[in-house]
Amino acid sequence: MTTFDKREQGFEAKFAHDEELMFKAAARSNKLLGLWAAGQLGLSGDAAASYATALVTDNLESRTIDEVVGKVSGDLAGKGVTREQVARKLQECLHQAMHQIEADT
Repeated sequence: MTTFDKREQGFEAKFAHDEELMFKAAARSNKLLGLWAAGQLGLSGDAAASYATALVTDNLESRTIDEVVGKVSGDLAGKGVTREQVARKLQECLHQAMHQIEADT
């Protein structure tokens, strides 16, 4: 195996690792956002967990970050929560998710 082949394999392995990390972080941040939104909606227990899980599983079907923010802000519109507040909360959740994943490894 040449040095070029080894470098190529290294880059491919890093790319796969980074993609897996981003997938886990997105799923975890969506769950955290869902739990926060459920609390804003007055949901608790199984209802809150179900709302958060639905937000994660819906995202697996090619939902973009903008669509996640749109869905949650639509759900929270009657509670006076703006789209910008939801977007900021999603960023907080993403940072929290990254820290949790780093702590797990």
